[in-house]
Amino acid sequence: MARLESIVFEPQHVCVRGKQISYIAAVASDRIESLPQLFWADGYPWPEANLWLYERATNGATTIRTVQSEATALLHYAKWLETTDCSWTDFPQRRAHRCLVRFRGALVKARDSGQLAPSTASGRMRTTLAFYRWAAATGLLSPTWPMWAERVVGVRVSDAFGIERTISVATCDLSIPNRTAAGERLEDGLLPVTAQDRDKGLALCRQVCSQELFLMLTAGFFTGMRIGSLADLKVDTLLNAIPEPAATDFMRLAIGPGADPPVATKFGVTGSIWIPRVLNDLLLEYAHGTRRLLRAAQAAPADRDLVFLTRYGNRYAHRSTERSPAINVQMHAFRKTAAAHGLQAWTQFRFHQSRATFATELARIAIEAGGSIFALALVKEALLHRSEATTLRYIRFVEKTPVKSRIANEFTRKFLNLVERKIGGVR
Repeated sequence: MARLESIVFEPQHVCVRGKQISYIAAVASDRIESLPQLFWADGYPWPEANLWLYERATNGATTIRTVQSEATALLHYAKWLETTDCSWTDFPQRRAHRCLVRFRGALVKARDSGQLAPSTASGRMRTTLAFYRWAAATGLLSPTWPMWAERVVGVRVSDAFGIERTISVATCDLSIPNRTAAGERLEDGLLPVTAQDRDKGLALCRQVCSQELFLMLTAGFFTGMRIGSLADLKVDTLLNAIPEPAATDFMRLAIGPGADPPVATKFGVTGSIWIPRVLNDLLLEYAHGTRRLLRAAQAAPADRDLVFLTRYGNRYAHRSTERSPAINVQMHAFRKTAAAHGLQAWTQFRFHQSRATFATELARIAIEAGGSIFALALVKEALLHRSEATTLRYIRFVEKTPVKSRIANEFTRKFLNLVERKIGGVR
């Protein structure tokens, strides 16, 4: 099957002197640490796709994380092409036989059967179409028959003051619309778990999982840090923690590209987060323990100050990414164990739900203490959100929860009374 690899790309200039050809390294700023590259099952690269990914990574407007996500979408397309024995340039006269039309049908089928989330199916098709648009614009692909039918639609958007305007967006008949359901959706569409389920899951994790997974999950639940920040957390970050003046049981950790030492954050936001003092001490105890020191001895010099390392001394996640294959493998095994122990809330658990749980618990306490306006500012600061709109989702979610609970209890009570009356009447 096709595979995706990340390479360290160092651009070089070709220098010809007489009959000698030499290569001169370009400026260091052009170096790309994790440039994704696609390869077919036979080992040959997909040059057109790789060139598109390179141009996306060097256009100055697209982050490497976005490029890696787009590469993953193209990887699934490449695997589908190999499975169906179809070429990416296959555009015959009959529309139903064209590669993009067939791929769209496969995505819709997988979405309708529950194998793919609607957002995933839409995203994969959107990325594939973007690649084909680029290939057509650069002249790398010139099929005889049209690849799709273009159309322009109007999209209504509202600004912060509620003023609506309509913008024209170019689309095509192959795009897959992603119609989301009404209601509050938290970050990445994930829901939090209850405090009781959180504690039960962490207790089981401490017994059956690695020490690293337990500590990272605990940090996620009680600090709200993303996996990308946890994987880039430094020992000096913990040592440089300062006490929180307003709460003696908490410390503040400086994270972000502007911190010393820098710690990766989403969108490069720099700020300080809260961490319980007991958790900070627990992480420092682990960091100075034999288990981590043996891993640090195998690590590259630039990674030896990381708190969390795999048993081979590798990073848990590449820089500037929120994905961790090592954590995903451990979480997959833990979900199976949780299901065997009857922890229903953990059977479909995703690591990012720890952040959602932290945010909702913090919002609930803050609303009780000072109201919604106070909670909005507090949660925004704790999670390092760029926009208050993202934080507001948590506030609304917490405010709606008791109302939903009351409605559900009232409905259940009336339903059971109705059933009892009917049963009594039959008797």
